[in-house]
Amino acid sequence: MSTEWHPRYNPWLIAVIVSLAAFMEVLDTSIANVALPHIAGNLGASTDESTWVLTSYLVSNAIVLPITGWLVSRFGRKRFFLICITLFTLSSLLCGIAPSLPILLLARIIQGAGGGGLQPMAQAILADSFPPARRGAAFAVFGITVIFAPAIGPTLGGWVTDNYSWRWIFLMNLPVGIIALALVNMVVEDPPFLKRLKNARIDLIGFSLLTVGVAALQIMLDKGQEDDWFNSRFITTLAAVSITGLVALVVWEWRQKDPLVDVRLFQNRNFATTSIMMFFVGAVLFSSTVLLPQYLQLLMGYSAESAGVVLSLGAVAMFFVMPIVGQLSSRIQARYLIAFGWIGVAASMYLSVHMMNTGMSFSSAAKLRVLQLLPVPFIFIPATLVSYLGLPPGKNSSAAGLINFMRNIGSGVGTSGVIVMVTQRTQVHQTMLASHTSMGDAGFVSAVRGLAAQLAHSGVVASQAQMQALDRMYGLMMAQAASIAYLDAYMMLSVGGAIMFFLAFILRKNDPHQGGASSAPAH
Repeated sequence: MSTEWHPRYNPWLIAVIVSLAAFMEVLDTSIANVALPHIAGNLGASTDESTWVLTSYLVSNAIVLPITGWLVSRFGRKRFFLICITLFTLSSLLCGIAPSLPILLLARIIQGAGGGGLQPMAQAILADSFPPARRGAAFAVFGITVIFAPAIGPTLGGWVTDNYSWRWIFLMNLPVGIIALALVNMVVEDPPFLKRLKNARIDLIGFSLLTVGVAALQIMLDKGQEDDWFNSRFITTLAAVSITGLVALVVWEWRQKDPLVDVRLFQNRNFATTSIMMFFVGAVLFSSTVLLPQYLQLLMGYSAESAGVVLSLGAVAMFFVMPIVGQLSSRIQARYLIAFGWIGVAASMYLSVHMMNTGMSFSSAAKLRVLQLLPVPFIFIPATLVSYLGLPPGKNSSAAGLINFMRNIGSGVGTSGVIVMVTQRTQVHQTMLASHTSMGDAGFVSAVRGLAAQLAHSGVVASQAQMQALDRMYGLMMAQAASIAYLDAYMMLSVGGAIMFFLAFILRKNDPHQGGASSAPAH
C-alpha cells in the first residue's frame, strides 16, 4: 500500500521540484501561440504553415499521455521522468536554434513527446509521496502549475517576442530543465510497489490505433475552423478515422493482459466520473480563456498585452485560492466541494452573460475573469484527489496519464466548440438584426438620419454623411451580432456547469480525514 511507504526526502520538497518540471511543460503549450506571426516571418513560412508549430506539439503530446502508465512499467517512473525532462530540454534548445520550419516542427514533435510524460508523472509522484489525507494540499501545488501556467503563457510569450526574439520562448526552458533534471535525480525515487515489465512487448497494434486515432482527432480540432469543419472532406475523413481508431483501441486494449492503455480503469466509478469532469474542466477553462480575450480585442479594441493582463489577474486570484481548497479537501467530502465548484462555474458563466458588454471597463473585465476562475480549484483539486480512490497504488501512473489526457482533449474540444458556436451564432444574429436595419424600418431610418445629421454638423460633406451613417450603422449591427454570439457561448458553458453539478453526486463518499473512500471497490 502507498500509505506504508514514505519517500526519503520531505514530500513538500518533492512537490515543488516535480511541479517545476510540469510548469515548464504546461507553459510551453500556450506560450508559442502569440509568436506564430514572428516565426512565420523569420523562417519564410506562411501563416497556415506556422500553425503546425502548435499542432505538431499537441499531437505528439496527446499520443504519449495515455501510455505513460505502460512506459513507467517498462522503464521505471523516475527514469521515465528523467527521460521526459531531458527530451523536453534538448528539444527546446533545438527549437530555439532551428534554421528552418521543418527542423522546428521535428523539434516540436520531440518536445511534445517529452512533455507528454511530465504532467502525469508529476501528479503520480505526488499521489504516492503523500498519504491520502494530505494529497489534497499536494494537488493544490500541482494545480497552480496546471492552471496558472496557461493563463500567463500568452502574456509572457508576447512580451518575450516583442522585446527579444521568438527563439527565447524556447531557449528559456534550458536553465529550468537543467535544474529540474538535477533535482529530480537527487530527491525522487520509485516506490517498491511499482511493477516493472522489463521484457514487455511493444503493443504495435494498440500503439498504431492510438497514434492514428489521437492524431486524427487533434488535427481535426486544430484545423477544423480553418477548413470550415464538416463542409471539408479532409475534416470529415479525420473525424471518421479518429472515431474508428479510438473505438478499436478501446476494444483491443480491453482484451490485453498488459495493456498499453489501461482502459479497464474506467470500471472504477470514481475514476470514470472524474475523467468526464476533467474533460469538462479542460473545456471550460480553455474555452473561456479564448472567449474573453477575443471579445476584448475584436469588439473593444484591447491590445493583446492588455487582454493578457486581464487573464493573468484571474490566474493570480486563483493562485491564492488553491491552497485554501487543498486544506478544505482534508475536512469536507470531495463531492460537496466539486458540486460547489460546478455551481460556481455555472453562476459565473451566467453572470458573464449579464456583465459583458462593449462598454465595460478594464476593472470590470478583470473582475469577471476572477469570478470565472475562482470556482475551478474547487473542482480540480478534489476531483484529482478522488480519482485515485479505490485504485491499487501501482495504477497511479496509468490513472494520471489518462486523467491528463482527458483534460487535454477537453481543452481542444471546448476551444473548437466555442469558436464554432460564436461563428455560427454571429451569422444567425446578423440575419435577425438585418431584418430591423432596412430602409423600410422607421426606427432604423430615424437613427440613420440622426447620425447623418451629427456627422454633417461635425464637418462631413452632406452628400457623404448619409453613406457614412449607413456604414457605421452596419458596423454597429455586425459588432452587436458578434457580442450576442459570445454571450450565447457563455450561456452554453453555464448550462454545462449545471449539468456537471448533478454528476458530482455520482461520486462515492470519501472520508476527508483519511483520504480514502468508504465504499469504493478496488479494480
